[in-house]
Amino acid sequence: MNASRRIAYVIEPRFSGGTSAAVAAELEAIARFGPVTVHAIESGMFHGRAVAPQLEATLSALNIDLIWNAPVIAADLVILHNPSFLKFQDNLNAKIICRDMIVVTHENFLRPGGVEGFDVAACLSRIDRATLALGKYVAPISAANRTTVEGWRRTHPLPFGWQVLPETWFNICAFEMAAPPDRPQDRRGRHSRPGFEKFPAPAVLDLCFPPYAAANTILGADALIAEGVVRPHWTLLPFRGIEVAQYFGMIDIMVYFTAATWRESFGRVLAEALAAGKLALSDPDTAASFDGGVIGVRPDEVDAAIAAHLNDPARFARQVRKGQEAIARQSADAFADMFMGLADRLERRAAA
Repeated sequence: MNASRRIAYVIEPRFSGGTSAAVAAELEAIARFGPVTVHAIESGMFHGRAVAPQLEATLSALNIDLIWNAPVIAADLVILHNPSFLKFQDNLNAKIICRDMIVVTHENFLRPGGVEGFDVAACLSRIDRATLALGKYVAPISAANRTTVEGWRRTHPLPFGWQVLPETWFNICAFEMAAPPDRPQDRRGRHSRPGFEKFPAPAVLDLCFPPYAAANTILGADALIAEGVVRPHWTLLPFRGIEVAQYFGMIDIMVYFTAATWRESFGRVLAEALAAGKLALSDPDTAASFDGGVIGVRPDEVDAAIAAHLNDPARFARQVRKGQEAIARQSADAFADMFMGLADRLERRAAA
């Protein structure tokens, strides 16, 4: 990569889930090629300045200062992650001057049924008004995410001059891979940040985490705890109540469904489960991002799928390894190759 190329990130650093984890992994991959600046936008989505822990740790390790609320951001290439953070305000509150602007779409543009995930046009127009650039691009993070972007475009045009990149701006999955258990048990779990959209209806949770399972561990169950939900066969833990590694030591199977009105654009928690050697199940749309490595089922099919794999430990292991092979293709080196090729292509385009 051109060492003189100036790269700036524009982020809302207080996202508590997959966005900040993805940005952290991305910075590790890109910062090795040259200096990177990281700009924090203090949006109306959050209060205070508590940076997501994984992002804060990475910035510290890379010796990158987080620049808050700069009035002007200038670079050759600017990468803005997750434009949905602008949905509660009228302006970006910064001027951006660059050759190329890339907006990475962590949130799906459309929800199941075709309803907008957020006011996409408003958020993109705020970025458009604030940015002087030769090229402005939208970068989907997965095939499923791209489907929602293209579906939205059929009825909502992008701002004038914007394009959707053909490259997939995938989540880096730089995880150590653990072997699947030799004798897997029916120890089920799920984890995510708390949020109404992250959790399915109680009836779905009851199907997925029944009393006859050997264990049911739900990490990130803040809302269930606050509402006084009682299931004697559930272990309910608040978000960050224990380390994720400790949580994975308590389960063999990750069962992950969200609210019926919402879908993950990738599902980083599923990638983490696969890397930890766990069998992973989710809805077919979310599972599609993992090339068969996550079992796509309906909630009423969970028990049968789990039983089939527990009754055949070799099949259990093959399924886990299939998932691990899928996420291994999303390595830091693979991302760096994609990024360098894209950055060079955009530079040549600007020079033509």
